[in-house]
Amino acid sequence: MATFAVTYTYADATAAGRDERRPRHVEFLKSQYDGGRLITSGPFGPGETPGALLIVKGDSKTDVEALMNQDPFFINKLVAVRNIRQWNIVFGAEPAGADVANAVRN
Repeated sequence: MATFAVTYTYADATAAGRDERRPRHVEFLKSQYDGGRLITSGPFGPGETPGALLIVKGDSKTDVEALMNQDPFFINKLVAVRNIRQWNIVFGAEPAGADVANAVRN
């Protein structure tokens, strides 16, 4: 499985809707974490544009998109902008092996 960085950007106008649906959103994310698909996630800090970063495992970008389409925040149109990008880890929790040399050259 490949690793993907998913970013959410929220509109200020959706704050109340996010508060209302946060328990279901967290439940969805926890189920993905427990199942090994979600590696880590969390909101951006104070002073940043409201949003979140999620690191997700998937077979393809399409696979991750289909998974993230199930997020209650996305279903209820509380995510203003969502980006999904494949992320080739060079250093960190998942050793990349031979891919390190290729990533460093690029």
